[in-house]
Amino acid sequence: MKAVIVLLEDTGERVIPEFMDPMNNLLLEHIARYQFALSYVHGRVLDLSCGAGYGTHMMAKKAKNNVDEVVGIDIDPDVIKYARGKYYHPKSTFLVKNATDETLPQELGTFDVIVSFETIEHIEEEEKLLSNYYNLLKDGGTLIVSTPFGEGRGKPCGSPFHVHQLTPAEFRDLFSDYPNKEFYYQNGVLIEPPREGVYYPLGIAVCKK
Repeated sequence: MKAVIVLLEDTGERVIPEFMDPMNNLLLEHIARYQFALSYVHGRVLDLSCGAGYGTHMMAKKAKNNVDEVVGIDIDPDVIKYARGKYYHPKSTFLVKNATDETLPQELGTFDVIVSFETIEHIEEEEKLLSNYYNLLKDGGTLIVSTPFGEGRGKPCGSPFHVHQLTPAEFRDLFSDYPNKEFYYQNGVLIEPPREGVYYPLGIAVCKK
């Protein structure tokens, strides 16, 4: 319990369902993204920057007939310790890893599906993260990435936890190496293709290698 309290106090963006109101908007939005991903997950799955592990567990449990393994990684040892204690499933594994570590493809191998929600905005070494997305993904594999929108690369944003927040155009430009890609947009729990004149605070890219 003490470790969890420390997590909540020290990391203001951590989503830990058992310590949140079930109707908390942040929690519902995060769960909606994993629900969206469920129709894509199969084979070997990586949850890159898995946080407290509820999404990794959700994919392992809900898609158990389609997945061989779901690996959740996060840079924070305390949150991985929490995930291991809270979210056991025979098809899931939690590891302490840095998302920008260039040795990840050698250490972890490749995956059929990579899910990486709310990661890019925290990363200064963006090119290393993008390289890992590509190199960790099997040929023909699917990458699903989300990020909140803001004023753009290198510009201050309202969150003390974010390096910056990309514009929608900057976000789309990240995935030029992928021959097939689709973009969806989220407002609350609603995730849909863009509609003209509708404001969306967050984008989701689904890319095929």
